[in-house]
Amino acid sequence: MSARTLLLTAVAMLAFAGNSLLCRLALKTTQIDPATFTSLRLLSGALMLALLLRLRQRGFPVGGSWYGAAALFIYAAAFSFAYVSLDAGTGALLLFGAVQISMLLWGWRQGERPSSASLAGLSLAFAGLLVLLLPGASAPALAPSLLMLIAGAAWGAYSLLGRGNSDALAATTGNFLRCVPIAILLSLVLMYSARWDMAGALYALASGALASGLGYAIWYTAISELKAIQAATVQLSVPIITALAGSLLLGEALTLRLSLSSLAVLGGIALVLGARQRAKA
Repeated sequence: MSARTLLLTAVAMLAFAGNSLLCRLALKTTQIDPATFTSLRLLSGALMLALLLRLRQRGFPVGGSWYGAAALFIYAAAFSFAYVSLDAGTGALLLFGAVQISMLLWGWRQGERPSSASLAGLSLAFAGLLVLLLPGASAPALAPSLLMLIAGAAWGAYSLLGRGNSDALAATTGNFLRCVPIAILLSLVLMYSARWDMAGALYALASGALASGLGYAIWYTAISELKAIQAATVQLSVPIITALAGSLLLGEALTLRLSLSSLAVLGGIALVLGARQRAKA
């Protein structure tokens, strides 16, 4: 891996973690509601991606699909509503655990044959999520936890729908643009609870334009030089980065339950990815 690819990958992982931190920061410390945050995030993300696409080439041939847009919207909306109650690190672990597990399950449903090591890894990851969600003093609330799992499954579906796109930037731009009217409709339906302030709006715009739009563009540049196993494995760093940053910046506790669950979920997924790599060798 070149120094340039390593730098781009590190910046992309910080951007992914930044989405969780900015969303939690906005919903915890400002007046903005989750529907308004979602709308501003998707709108600013669409504008940033459209600008990047326009700068890259003349004309404006966007790609994507309404299926991709629907999966993206479900992810973004469930993500925001979940972070009303979840700590940043807990939410990131649930999100990325659900993303990886849903994609692995889909692959096996399509005929991929799991090895004994893969089954052990998946069982360990499921056990880690179960440990996190079991009732107890440090357990996250069930409803927002389920919402974050839905967000992760939707992001997994979005990733699967995007495989085979020859132009990831054009496809992502098209999906974000299609999401904007859906997000505005959500805000109109929930107008009775709408509220915002300047700080919350700025966090949402930063999440959309920088952590999402620019972050995704950087990731798509880096991923072209990464092997699939590297691309999948490096994303396991995001919940750890988020938990540490949440502790430092938001004063969130790094509980023993979260630490053990993180080791189980991320270790289990890493075991599956390692087994798949060995099978291809």
